[in-house]
Amino acid sequence: MSTGLSDNEIISQVLDGDHQAYAGLVNRYQNYVFTLTLRIVKNREDAEEVAQDVFIKAYKYLADFRGASKFTTWLYTIVNNTCISFLRKKKLDIHSLDNEKVFEMAGNLDSGMKANLVEHKSKLAMVHDAIGLLNADDAQIITLFYKAEQSLEETAQILGIEVNTAKVRLHRARTRLKEKMETHFAEEVKDLN
Repeated sequence: MSTGLSDNEIISQVLDGDHQAYAGLVNRYQNYVFTLTLRIVKNREDAEEVAQDVFIKAYKYLADFRGASKFTTWLYTIVNNTCISFLRKKKLDIHSLDNEKVFEMAGNLDSGMKANLVEHKSKLAMVHDAIGLLNADDAQIITLFYKAEQSLEETAQILGIEVNTAKVRLHRARTRLKEKMETHFAEEVKDLN
């Protein structure tokens, strides 16, 4: 199979009976799917299992892909739904409420989570404040790429610029953000390292 085929061409081949062509889609998107599943389920072994389930479901429902959006968008929906289903089914540790150690452990977990949450919010606030110190163009591209999680292509399209221009602007904006953080939040940045 030629690696130069588009996703839609491979899908057409699979739907026309060439089931071996599906391997091309799996090879093309296995890292994408695994990265997404690992980000959601947080455990490597579970992510591998869920990623396999994603490709099985994608194969099973491939005829439902209409091509109205990119294949990766459709695949992302399957990844997300499969991960959510997996996490719902995953059993939680159950402890007897008669055991005093359970309450102590729960209290320790709760206070640890609160401390982590406060620290996380503090870091986010620092980054948000540093972005506020940037010029409008730098703040916009940083916000689109990192906060809105737009790809470089999508960011470029939104800004009406070429992808390479967006890449250069993003690099320069990151450099200026780093400088702002080191200048205005030196102690906090030092604590992060």
